[in-house]
Amino acid sequence: MESVAAKTQRDVLLAARDLVKHFPVEDSDDVVRAVDGVSFEIASGETLGLVGESGCGKSTVGRCLLRLHEPSSGEVWFEGKNIVGLPHREMQLLRREMQIIFQDPYSSLNPRLSILGIVSEPLKIHGIGNRQERRDRVADLLSKVGLDPKYMDRYAHEFSGGQRQRIGIARALALNPKLIICDEPVSALDVSVQAQVVNLLQDLQQEFGLTYLFISHGLAVVEHISNRVAVMYLGKIVEIADAEELYEDPQHPYTKALLSAIPLPDPTQRRERIILSGDVPTPIDPPSGCRFRTRCPIAIGECANVEPALVEVTTGHMAACIRIGEKL
Repeated sequence: MESVAAKTQRDVLLAARDLVKHFPVEDSDDVVRAVDGVSFEIASGETLGLVGESGCGKSTVGRCLLRLHEPSSGEVWFEGKNIVGLPHREMQLLRREMQIIFQDPYSSLNPRLSILGIVSEPLKIHGIGNRQERRDRVADLLSKVGLDPKYMDRYAHEFSGGQRQRIGIARALALNPKLIICDEPVSALDVSVQAQVVNLLQDLQQEFGLTYLFISHGLAVVEHISNRVAVMYLGKIVEIADAEELYEDPQHPYTKALLSAIPLPDPTQRRERIILSGDVPTPIDPPSGCRFRTRCPIAIGECANVEPALVEVTTGHMAACIRIGEKL
């Protein structure tokens, strides 16, 4: 099978270049450095997992890619076109190709609309089909996500969390997009339902040739669905690699700490836990040099002065740590 790295070089669908998003602090000159220079590529048809602790900037990255948040600086390339600064009309047309599945299936569905109204809303906005054609399209989409089309005249409060998320997935599929940002789509669901939704997303990816950015703090889920994984800490990507390689041979100390927290299914096996000391620093005033140094078990004095860049450890595997390669 062709490597993901080779595929990415040849057929890039989406690329972020030095993406930055700072939010102003009310009544202050300070800014929240939510995303602070993030770069990555996603090949057509692949899934890039984006992981990290809550508040590290994962969801902000996803929203900046769709320009739900306007980036403070940087570029977002989609099919060879930089969409940052694109006029409203052009961006609206492009939204057919780029959709999002939100984290909370309870708040992301309009309680005043029926399921028919929710799923057909993108079709109405873009002027696609007449009333009967839209109804037929919604029936087909509900079937695709495992729901009975006869329920389309019901309302969101009549469905369980897993069913609501399936409705959200159907809405994201309505315009036949190429890219879907999955913003923690299973974190609000029961574990058994999580597996069903992840399997559904994989099936739909195969059927429709979809490309995913899968944002999550559930490392086990990300391993199951992703081709490659990027790890974020305090607004920056600290490691990115093929999923199998990252889970088997993590290079960054933060990645190692995250992976050490994944429970093992075999009670006779033990994994050495890496317990990080202290709290995550504020993104208003991040540490100098390496942002992870205040919690890093292998930090040295030089870490306060040098901001590490992502360097290639092996082909397609990049990490940002000045101590990579040392015998520790």
